[in-house]
Amino acid sequence: MQIKPAYHAFDAVVSRYEELTARLSAPDAMRDMTDYLAKTAELGSLDEQVSTYRSYCALLKEREETAVLARETKDAALREMANEELAELEIKKSALEATLDEYLRPKDPHDARNVIMEIRAGAGGEEAALFAADLFRMYSMYVQKNGFQIDLTYTNPTELGGYREIDFLIEGKGAYSRFKYESGVHRVQRIPTTESNGKIQTSTVTVAVLPEVDEVEVRINPQDIKMESCKSSGAGGQHINKTESSVRLTHLPTGIVVECQEQRSQLKNREKALKMLEAKLYERERTERDSKIASERKSQVGTGERCERIRTYNFPQGRVTDHRIGLTLYHLEKFLSGDMAEMVDALRHAEFEEKNGGSQSE
Repeated sequence: MQIKPAYHAFDAVVSRYEELTARLSAPDAMRDMTDYLAKTAELGSLDEQVSTYRSYCALLKEREETAVLARETKDAALREMANEELAELEIKKSALEATLDEYLRPKDPHDARNVIMEIRAGAGGEEAALFAADLFRMYSMYVQKNGFQIDLTYTNPTELGGYREIDFLIEGKGAYSRFKYESGVHRVQRIPTTESNGKIQTSTVTVAVLPEVDEVEVRINPQDIKMESCKSSGAGGQHINKTESSVRLTHLPTGIVVECQEQRSQLKNREKALKMLEAKLYERERTERDSKIASERKSQVGTGERCERIRTYNFPQGRVTDHRIGLTLYHLEKFLSGDMAEMVDALRHAEFEEKNGGSQSE
């Protein structure tokens, strides 16, 4: 039974898992509840890795025994059955190795977090606002396909159904690992519904992606926050709350402003606005810190920074192109319906290659 050299790293994971299991089973394990909860959380974080690695080792042993049977048996029917089983085991082996490779990949410390996303219409007037609505629909459908939850915090709609601005929270384990690549300028090329002469127009929409942060990670002095309440606004004067439930928070030292209006309760809007403010301040601190220690050349994929024109959506040709990795897909309609997996996986792979100097973990 030959295990890939890289996978021997899981031997230490198994040892730690067994050590934690023994400690948590001890009679005095709950004497220190803080330590007990920390060890329980660590054990839970290792469970899937250990289970996958043990399944992989068991499969290798079964594959070895089946190969011996196929090689040594003189019964033709039995040999055929053994070879068929070997083919099935090979498929399972590839799937388990893909999962183990994923565990070995360097992790962004923010990958498991929820995501705060902001979409803004850029150049292109009403057409840009309409495409901002298209992007929100695309992300919403991708959210549904992947079992995440979406929660609106702020909208500034147009009368034609577009959005000048729309902010929302995406909740679910690993949300940031999937959406962080969307940060940047998205360009659309199509004939606008508002265009009468059939001329193709180029418009832009900007997307910002921020990891949600815990309160303890960002210290905000309450005296540094200016809070304003107002009535929520809607397209054409519709859907306006009669009570002043919309909340606008201004962080006086930095001038950062956030607004939340989607909840009927002013208290809930304030809580959400505060989360958005914390995320923006955390991102500001992280960017400043990284700019001091990073080299001049930064990976557009790995950093998740906003940059000019990360992607183009060309309707006449039915294609979507990500300019950071040079990938073009020719199923634009499906892509805009939330079928983004191929693009996201390619971006994740590119990030892995960048961080590992172009070498695979295998």
